[in-house]
Amino acid sequence: MSEAEHGRITIRAIADEAGVSVPTVSRVINGRSDVAPETRRRVEELLNERGYQRRRSTRTPSRARLVDLVFNELDSPWAVEIIRGVEDAAHAAGVGTVVSAVHRRRASTEQWLDNLRTRASDGVILVVSQLASPILEQLRHLGVPMVVLDPSGGPTMDAPAIGATNWAGGLAATEHLISLGHRRIGFIHGPKQVLCSRARFDGYRAALEAAGIEFDQALVFDGDFYHQSGFDAANALLRLDTPPTAIFASSDQMAFGAYEAIRQAGLRIPEHVSIVGFDDLPESRWTSPPLTTVRQPLAEMGALAARTVLEMAAGNEIDSPRLELATELVVRESTARLPH
Repeated sequence: MSEAEHGRITIRAIADEAGVSVPTVSRVINGRSDVAPETRRRVEELLNERGYQRRRSTRTPSRARLVDLVFNELDSPWAVEIIRGVEDAAHAAGVGTVVSAVHRRRASTEQWLDNLRTRASDGVILVVSQLASPILEQLRHLGVPMVVLDPSGGPTMDAPAIGATNWAGGLAATEHLISLGHRRIGFIHGPKQVLCSRARFDGYRAALEAAGIEFDQALVFDGDFYHQSGFDAANALLRLDTPPTAIFASSDQMAFGAYEAIRQAGLRIPEHVSIVGFDDLPESRWTSPPLTTVRQPLAEMGALAARTVLEMAAGNEIDSPRLELATELVVRESTARLPH
């Protein structure tokens, strides 16, 4: 049971009346020292006046100096990059990192919440596409600062969010292929319910429109960011009566799948088909040929999320509810000028 569920008054009600944030009230309740004396006095008075009943605990009142990093799944290489960034920033601040996967199941999420209450983390970084409203409400009642890191482009969940410039990345990838003379450019879409997928697709369409190239829906196939869907989509593109001369896969993993489809078709990259990915995973420079891709600064996003949640834990206000780090086109050997 959270602190907000004890007594007839909630932490949020105290915060609203005192004109401070929920984490600030939580820090007062937990005996944290990083609260201004006048703010502490005002919150303490309200807690006493409203009869807030504090949770009895045998643990020390200070937090454990931990940050919780929570994923839907841990089966993607970009998760490793995010963990690396969070770990680097947290370690520099003398804070540990607890990594969890909730597997999109309510039971797993509830178990993680129970563990979170026990260890009293300083903050939570959510790398999840969505959480049920009751779960979000429990998180808010715990009074733990929360930041959403959304390489998958999920909703912000009413919390500060760290993302990347996906539209600009999609635009740059397509403009690069157009600059090499390609006009029939296939696109492998990520999950359509995910915001970053739609942003990359919109960037692709914007580049075509700016170059006076008519959009062709027949050149667009759906994927799910993983290898198999890239393989299947590339196979479908290559079977068209007039196949594309270039493919923009909206994740590196789908681009790797497309590599295999192109190889099995007896074609070569980039002599017969140019290909661009998105993410710049470490493996992209070791493919044959090395993959041209849009760099998404995953480790930097993780580090910024960690610094942001620790700033919130210290009681500092966050200037912007959403921060986007710039993407960058990394040109390697998987793209070439279209032969005349």
